[in-house]
Amino acid sequence: MTIRIGMLLYPGLTQLDLTGPFEMLHRVPGAEVHLAWKTLDPVAADSRMRFLPDTTLDACPPLDVLFVPGGSGQTPLMQDKQVLEFLATQGRAARYVTSVCTGSLLLGAAGLLEGYDAATHWAYMELLPMFGARPVRKRVVIDRNRVTGGGVTAGIDFGLRLAAELSSEAVAKAIQLALEYDPEPPFHCGNPASADPEIVATVRARFDVLARARADAWLAGRP
Repeated sequence: MTIRIGMLLYPGLTQLDLTGPFEMLHRVPGAEVHLAWKTLDPVAADSRMRFLPDTTLDACPPLDVLFVPGGSGQTPLMQDKQVLEFLATQGRAARYVTSVCTGSLLLGAAGLLEGYDAATHWAYMELLPMFGARPVRKRVVIDRNRVTGGGVTAGIDFGLRLAAELSSEAVAKAIQLALEYDPEPPFHCGNPASADPEIVATVRARFDVLARARADAWLAGRP
């Protein structure tokens, strides 16, 4: 059985938000992954790595899985009617509606998270209620057919959890083993609860500016 997985591309996405889940999900039996954007021109991530869309938003087939990555380029899309209509239309019919990092804010802007538990990057959790979502501080949150991941690297965990949902736990475990996903981080500071307060303050100050910009981008178009 074919499982059509649509992954939104856009200028300024964070590449690992996309490639972490992609590396897991394209290995699911029957997976047919589509990389969708407005045109078929190369799309540059915020790191300047380039991705090549294989379908446009208008030509994208009906999806079983809708996926949205995060990144700095997400902010201007909060008022992009074409993107939001694509997400809303595909999301209404998709078997799973999913995101990693600030991709959840785009799902929210498209009206797809109202009344759902959801995750996002730790620095933007307070923005989720603007879209009627309930923020949950976990690496991966599954609420009915909404599957959302935390920040960036959480996309790998997200991909494995979704692989198990789409196929089986045995398949997901085989993918994990094949990719030798057995992380041993050199530092115990990947979460504000475990990082040194000084480091948290420095990083939070930078993200606070971005959080305000994301909130303003959404509120600017509200009545």
